[in-house]
Amino acid sequence: MKIIGDNIYTLSLAGNPNVGKSTIFNLLTGMNQHTGNWTGKTVECSKGGFTFNNDRFEITDLPGTYSLLSFSKEEQVTRDYLINSHSDCVIIVADANAVERNLVFALQVLSVCDKAVLCLNLNDEAERNGVIIDENKLSEQLGIPVVKCCASKNRGIKELKQTISEVCKGETDCRINYSLIEGLNICDYKLHNRNIRELNKTASEICDECVNKTGIEHVNLRTEKLDKILTSKKYGIPIMLLVFGLLFWITVVGANYPSQWLSSLFSFCKDRLVYLFDIFHTPSFVKGIIIDGVYTTLSWVVSVMLPPMAIFFPLFSLIEDSGYLPRIAFNLDKFFAKCGTHGKQSLTMAMGIGCNACGVTGCRIIENERDRNISILTNSFMPCNGRFPILIAVTMSFFAAGANKLVASIEVALVLLTAIVFAVALTLLISKVLSVTYKGAPSGFALELPPYRKPQIIKSIVRSLLDRTVFVLGRAVLVAAPAGAVIWLLANITINDVSLLKYCTDFFNQFGLFIGLDGVIVMALILGFPANEIVIPIILMSYLSCSTLTDYTGYEQLSQILHSNGWSAVTAVCMLIITLLHFPCSTTVLTIKKETGSFKTALLSMAIPMALGIILCTAVASIARIFY
Repeated sequence: MKIIGDNIYTLSLAGNPNVGKSTIFNLLTGMNQHTGNWTGKTVECSKGGFTFNNDRFEITDLPGTYSLLSFSKEEQVTRDYLINSHSDCVIIVADANAVERNLVFALQVLSVCDKAVLCLNLNDEAERNGVIIDENKLSEQLGIPVVKCCASKNRGIKELKQTISEVCKGETDCRINYSLIEGLNICDYKLHNRNIRELNKTASEICDECVNKTGIEHVNLRTEKLDKILTSKKYGIPIMLLVFGLLFWITVVGANYPSQWLSSLFSFCKDRLVYLFDIFHTPSFVKGIIIDGVYTTLSWVVSVMLPPMAIFFPLFSLIEDSGYLPRIAFNLDKFFAKCGTHGKQSLTMAMGIGCNACGVTGCRIIENERDRNISILTNSFMPCNGRFPILIAVTMSFFAAGANKLVASIEVALVLLTAIVFAVALTLLISKVLSVTYKGAPSGFALELPPYRKPQIIKSIVRSLLDRTVFVLGRAVLVAAPAGAVIWLLANITINDVSLLKYCTDFFNQFGLFIGLDGVIVMALILGFPANEIVIPIILMSYLSCSTLTDYTGYEQLSQILHSNGWSAVTAVCMLIITLLHFPCSTTVLTIKKETGSFKTALLSMAIPMALGIILCTAVASIARIFY
């Protein structure tokens, strides 16, 4: 049904997860939606459009799901949209490697639509795997056009557009074979088991007629061999730790030089800015708050945060694109099951390693509100990209000082890996406690292990840089700019020749010493609420009594400054603990408030890790006082 004009048509895009649906959406519309080789990537509807032969087509990308029964949020959104939208054409995207499984979903879609096109994606991969599909027979069986394509190589997209246009205009017959789905009622959950049995039988009969799987056994055997190693009880977890350890090591080593270059560039630009402000005789107050406050804070956030993100996120995307990430979730699923929570939490937890705000947003893939809230509340236990600089600085200053660069980088990578393991253990522990507190039972979790694929290296790197690195950095910059002004004001507004910052650090000093830290560290953590990257500079500014954020030329110099201000190995250990366990940044808290609609949940997300951090730091400090 045309909704605006004679040449405007509405389309819906539906399909199982991991079939390349989002990639096809991007190719059709030109939009840059993130794609990934793991379940639950798309949760909300995305909209776009394209023009073909002077006609306009408005397309809605529906959440990827395996069924149209209202079991999860994704299924409910997709089902309700297909029933109520009355699209001119529904594009059903299927994986040519697994036609039978995809047909179960396709038949459900056909039961609620008038016109449809079946798009067999990944066809080149299927042919390499020995899967030969007779699209003409399949089209005849279903009563709808069938188009083969390979979205990753932009093949078949023009043919797909042509077919969609012909179906919408009525130039191609689209007579759905309703005898295949006679009696199917997707709105009646009670009939679910019967419906699935019938659909599986029908899909199997269709595939017997239309699909020849001459070589698929070889591919399945290869996948099974890899999975026996990567998901085994003996090797699964150690390999996962090795992968993340290597990931952290590459990030640590690779980020050093770009950080130094960016820092030098910003320092050069700062000198030019000062010169420019002097030419215009800018008042010292204005110059101070803009240059020493806002600009210096922003330069710190960018120079410290950008390099590790630009390395970590692309590498993580390659792991994701290869199909290994669902195996990590599989390895951790049994632990979350024992804690009475949802297996998908392992996926959102992995996302939180890069950015807690992204991890919180990723919790949308968990359909049960109880499990989703538990995942959100524990996501900030994972050390995000903003906390890595603190962990690296403290480790290099106290536990890797004097070591050569290779040894030091390995030690830092091991500390980061230990931090991840510790964070996972705490996540499981607190999830268990929250699962008892929250009413209700955990929902089921069906995790598909997609086939291993060769990552699209260039595409994955570009997408991760644009969708993750630039997005997270931009958000941090927006928050850090006003924070820089506030920090400068606190350091430069004085009462009786004592800055407000000094009054604050003195106020918190007794409490800080009690938990193994000091007032300067406590105040730096509070002021670092907008962006964790500025915590170390604030500490240095306070110790050195400077009026602006202070840089350091190396970790040996940083070690000297910290030692001269009372830091010990116990202080360093407590600093590592409180870095992992303190309230999440302002961006994450706001994201939690937006996702849950609950101010109480946002406050809990701050209170839980902070309370744990204080308890553990106090325990470490108390034990140290007994023995030293």
